[in-house]
Amino acid sequence: MEKKNFLKDETFLQHPFILILALALGFVIMDPLQMGPVGGHEFKPVKHDIAPYKQVMESWPRDNHSRLGDGKLEFVDQVFGPESLEFDGLGHGPYTGLADGRIVRWMGQAVGWQTFATVTSNWSEKVCARGVDSTTYKQWKHEKWCGRPLGLRFNKESGDLYIADAYYGLLVVGPEGGLATPLTTKVDGNPIMFANDLDIHKNGSIFFTDTSKRYNRVNHFFILLEGEATGRLLRYDPPTKSTHIVLDGLAFPNGVQLSKDQTFLLFTETTNCRLVKYWLEGPKTGGTEVVADLPGFPDNVRMNERGEFWVAIDCCRTAGQEVLSNNPWIRSVYFRLPIPMRFLARMMGMRMYTVISLLSEKGEILQVLEDQKGDVMKLVSEVREAQGKLWIGTVAHNHIATLPYP
Repeated sequence: MEKKNFLKDETFLQHPFILILALALGFVIMDPLQMGPVGGHEFKPVKHDIAPYKQVMESWPRDNHSRLGDGKLEFVDQVFGPESLEFDGLGHGPYTGLADGRIVRWMGQAVGWQTFATVTSNWSEKVCARGVDSTTYKQWKHEKWCGRPLGLRFNKESGDLYIADAYYGLLVVGPEGGLATPLTTKVDGNPIMFANDLDIHKNGSIFFTDTSKRYNRVNHFFILLEGEATGRLLRYDPPTKSTHIVLDGLAFPNGVQLSKDQTFLLFTETTNCRLVKYWLEGPKTGGTEVVADLPGFPDNVRMNERGEFWVAIDCCRTAGQEVLSNNPWIRSVYFRLPIPMRFLARMMGMRMYTVISLLSEKGEILQVLEDQKGDVMKLVSEVREAQGKLWIGTVAHNHIATLPYP
């Protein structure tokens, strides 16, 4: 029997619906008018290593009372995108880095917020200070000039504050504040593209994350959309003033936290929705293991006085998002559709709200607090347990939230 050759007799291409569909699909893939969310970018989605959606979501406990929604909004429209929250050796604070490029500290009701430090001499109120607009697109073109301080850590013995800035790398400023001093902006001769978070080892070494070799903070969403894994865990050694690559090939490495005995550190991989352990001592030195697969996209991780770990999570994963994760070619088409990103996210079933979780060093879930309606925060960056309460920071909003705890 003779096989029918659709291409040869052209009946396939002559069908109006098929032809229009093929042309429309080709138009979307090419995106010549750059109307999609990834328009104008060299978009190279890849499959990434994420635990199965059903396995994670069925085993993760829920906070049916949405207790985080009872949190109190503090300093509304006084702080702009306060990602990381820190207290000095005397318990004063909080200190936080803002979207306008400053590090500020709370001086009490009588004084309010005071500028403590800046990360660059470029900073000026005229160019950088946009108030509540600092957390919007209006600040984006100024970020690289003004700086964007993210992770903060005090050396409690010296009083020095170490800063991971998205554009100016790793810096330090003394107890009196002022202009921070750069420590490192390169590793192996290549620039640190997106310094994100840090922690300080007892020997003085500073572990910090560089989220991507390809994208800076303003374009951080493309890291998630692509699933690209060019991020690194780095170490800066003060005596030699040298920077070393500890781990490479990470998918959006973000928060960093040393354990209480400092035999290991934990870091979050935002794209892969997981918390990872890196061993610093013992028979597993230099090895990694997944401590917990998470229901959403983690940011910073911080330890309390009991040696437990608070993880800030932007929630939640969906079945549709898993389909995109496992099929890069679908992502390549989907995010080129001429539809705003917020609508594409809703079509995947995504509804952003906040989850914070307390985990043991073995990954046991000790506490889950949710804000299912987004009453307090729709996006969360960090949770600090201090002074009898949880202090909750966010890179996206103009306030801090607090909740009495325990």
